[in-house]
Amino acid sequence: MRVPVSNILSGEGDGFMIAQARLGPGRIHHCMRAIGMAERALALMVERTKNRVAFGRPLAEQGTVREAIALSRIEIDQARLYVLKTADLIDKFGAKGARTEISAIKVAAPKVALAVIDRAIQVHGGAGVSNDTVLARFYASARTLRIVDGPDAVHIRGVAKEELARERPYTG
Repeated sequence: MRVPVSNILSGEGDGFMIAQARLGPGRIHHCMRAIGMAERALALMVERTKNRVAFGRPLAEQGTVREAIALSRIEIDQARLYVLKTADLIDKFGAKGARTEISAIKVAAPKVALAVIDRAIQVHGGAGVSNDTVLARFYASARTLRIVDGPDAVHIRGVAKEELARERPYTG
């Protein structure tokens, strides 16, 4: 395609390079959004369990529901810390220097979001998959994140390749 010289952003033929440079920050942004969805789903889950009564007591008093809430908090915080670590590495070494971590969070954050959203849907019952809550939309969005910017399998392959090449401080 012909582009007027005045419209060229970098050097001629650098379009792919520019697009690739934007992928790391874009991927981390997707992960931040996934964590935000997971936080909102957890808040909705907690609210629902405090207000919904089943078998003569609030859902919040049921052991399996408490476990779902606790696991959701643990997983969200794990993903958030990994994203923060990755953001710090991007700041220090650029997207290229953090490519393994970017791939790892691109797999981890949407998976966590899906797990938390799924638990929230379960607690909400039929309302969780209706338009009465944002949960069904969140689930579809989080699932889509596992495909955009490369499917999980591609990112997992990259992380494995780096891990296999990593020098180990000790063996045994």
